[in-house]
Amino acid sequence: MYEGTMKTHAFGWSLMVLGVLAGPLTAENWPAWRGAGGNGAVTGKQPPLDLAGKLLWKTELPGRGCSTPIVWENRVYVTSPIGDQDGLLAFDAAGKELWRRTFGSLTPGRGQRVGSAANSSPVTDGEVVVVYFKSGTVACLDLEGKVRWQINLQQKYGKDTLWWDQGTSPVFAAGRVVIAVMQTGGESYLVSLDRKTGNEVWKTPRKYQTGEESGDAYTTPHVVKVNGAELIVTWGADHLTAHDAATGKLVWECGGFNPKRTATQRVIASAVVGDGLAVVPFKRGDSLAAIRLDGRGDVSESHWAWRDDDCGADAVSPVLHEGKVYVLKDGGPQRGRLTCLDAKTGKRLWDSTLPKAAQVYYSSPVVAGDRFFCVREDGILVSGQIGDAGLTDVKSHPLEEGVIASPVGVDGRLILRSDKHLFCFGEK
Repeated sequence: MYEGTMKTHAFGWSLMVLGVLAGPLTAENWPAWRGAGGNGAVTGKQPPLDLAGKLLWKTELPGRGCSTPIVWENRVYVTSPIGDQDGLLAFDAAGKELWRRTFGSLTPGRGQRVGSAANSSPVTDGEVVVVYFKSGTVACLDLEGKVRWQINLQQKYGKDTLWWDQGTSPVFAAGRVVIAVMQTGGESYLVSLDRKTGNEVWKTPRKYQTGEESGDAYTTPHVVKVNGAELIVTWGADHLTAHDAATGKLVWECGGFNPKRTATQRVIASAVVGDGLAVVPFKRGDSLAAIRLDGRGDVSESHWAWRDDDCGADAVSPVLHEGKVYVLKDGGPQRGRLTCLDAKTGKRLWDSTLPKAAQVYYSSPVVAGDRFFCVREDGILVSGQIGDAGLTDVKSHPLEEGVIASPVGVDGRLILRSDKHLFCFGEK
């Protein structure tokens, strides 16, 4: 993901019982890849449904990246290649570049459309911004761009063996920076880094026996509080796990997603979390399941709440908003099917079909109030009104550039990054 003065303050963590530990779910900020709640949804002022003539600004980026921007108090931060370096840029609310920083040599993407040197999104707590790159570099900066610390996970803990380009983004947990590294070959682990120094606080192995490539995961963890304990809930390597955020100790693990250890079951789409459940896409887009979060030990047989083997997404993460899960079928013959389910029961409420095309979706959708936004890989931005019976008033808006990154809804604006530019839509 992308000098003036700016008021900064500590990120005010709010608690949802058996839910996501996140900042206030307002239209003011989008502090992480999937927003303040980690579920791709935002309340408050909505972006316009019809984006024709609503482009507020468009700013060229110095390199192609697939990371999603974040927003904090009228500033937009996005990671990007800058020459042959890993970089971070900051823009003001009008799209003017405020500053850029580089962190050393980048590791190029594999040349695929879905990959880049900068796939992971930044995260902020309102005081610092943390970035992570395919090179293994992790850096922490203040909001004015001063680097506080920088380390390289691959130099410390071993090389990247993922078949494709890195996808997971950092999270804050127990006041520290946590990153998940999940790969079939090499070391797999969760690591907690001191927010002030970058020093290791704890490092916990997270290694499971899987089929070939099935241990590779590109997902981002959730931080939740369950029965008073702060947990890091992580999806990958055929298992959903919960670790104590303070110590890294495994609290529970749930298998059963791939009991025969079938190969190539790598996971890209992240889970969504709420109402005491984690809703998990698996089986390469064929299946969806909900796992209860209040377990201890091995809960592989006891904590499945529901399962749907005719609904799922491979690369596109679902949205969870106001007790409903929205799942966009991203590829295959049914690509463009949007399904709405009740999060607690898994009951299907409706299906809608987006405009058909040969292209697929990699960008994860956003729900802003009762409006839905998603972007196809060819840069067609689709919007629609969410109703009790499905999606209505569906509109398509061409960006005329490829898009892998996910859109951001904040303060009545829709912000997204394409292969070449940062776009901002809204009412003038």
